[in-house]
Amino acid sequence: MEGRKLQLAGKSTYLVSLPKRWVLHTGLRAGDTLFVDTEIDGSVSVRPRAVEKPAERRKVFVEKGEDTRDHLLRKLIGAYTSGFGLIEVRFPPDRAPFVRKVAREYCRLVIGPEVIEENRNALVIQDLSDPSELSAEKCLRRMHLTVRAMVEDAITALRTANESLASDVTLRNQDVARLYWMVAKQNHLTHTSPRANGGGTNDLATFHAYRLIAKLIERIGDHAQRIVSTFPVLTSGKGLDPKFAKELDDARVSAVGLLDQAFTALFTRDIDAANATIDGRVAHQQLVDALFHKIATRRGEELLALGTVVDSLGRTGHYCGEIAEQAIDLAVLLNPESA
Repeated sequence: MEGRKLQLAGKSTYLVSLPKRWVLHTGLRAGDTLFVDTEIDGSVSVRPRAVEKPAERRKVFVEKGEDTRDHLLRKLIGAYTSGFGLIEVRFPPDRAPFVRKVAREYCRLVIGPEVIEENRNALVIQDLSDPSELSAEKCLRRMHLTVRAMVEDAITALRTANESLASDVTLRNQDVARLYWMVAKQNHLTHTSPRANGGGTNDLATFHAYRLIAKLIERIGDHAQRIVSTFPVLTSGKGLDPKFAKELDDARVSAVGLLDQAFTALFTRDIDAANATIDGRVAHQQLVDALFHKIATRRGEELLALGTVVDSLGRTGHYCGEIAEQAIDLAVLLNPESA
């Protein structure tokens, strides 16, 4: 691969020279039209001839009255993450209200799909999202910021008995799931699309790593939601003991710090920062173990609820370490000299 300098002509036109060997090989001449397209990974392709857009992959489901709401919804999400641009659901007329309700719920849950056709026996959903506008990296950055705030707000909601903040943490977890499904879909398309495969082994490995990292972030979001699920128990009566609440907040600060450090390592390809994140799990686990020791004398529902909160903070630190491990793998792959 060779680098070429981007030049500015006038006030708004950018130019880059083309390899002479490629121009001669394709038979191009001055004045010919080139065709430029943005790929799903954000890169740009230049072709001497127009390429027909491949027909969108279509998945057909036949609803015979045996599926529950969750079963049909899982199949629709599975088709989405597998890269099907069109999903058709066929059903007997008496099942139409059920299918339409689930289809519209599905369209609200994920990014892009809309119902474009429907009749008495079928409906068609099309994915209208443009991966080039919301890349996997952008999804990860948004997931990081969302989940970071969720962890902070989950502990704050317990400390301040703020029910509306606890409810908002639960709502934001769905936003994290939407972004995860988008990353999963882009990873699948990158590995199955002939045009995407032209990006090379490194691009495929990067998308695969982003898919794994997105799942880890989603799990952290799930644990933030798990923390606020204890709200009814821990905010009734006297609430949290102030001293224990302060130590709980220290563990929260530690977990968020590890998360930020892991993401800095990921996007800067900084192996030292990634190693610092992994090593930092030891100190974080010490905070978690101390909290477990302090709640050992509690009983009943309070013990279960506090154990849930402390366990989720511990698992959050563990997932941050796994994100850092993926960051090291990517740094070594993409910048071999940095190792």
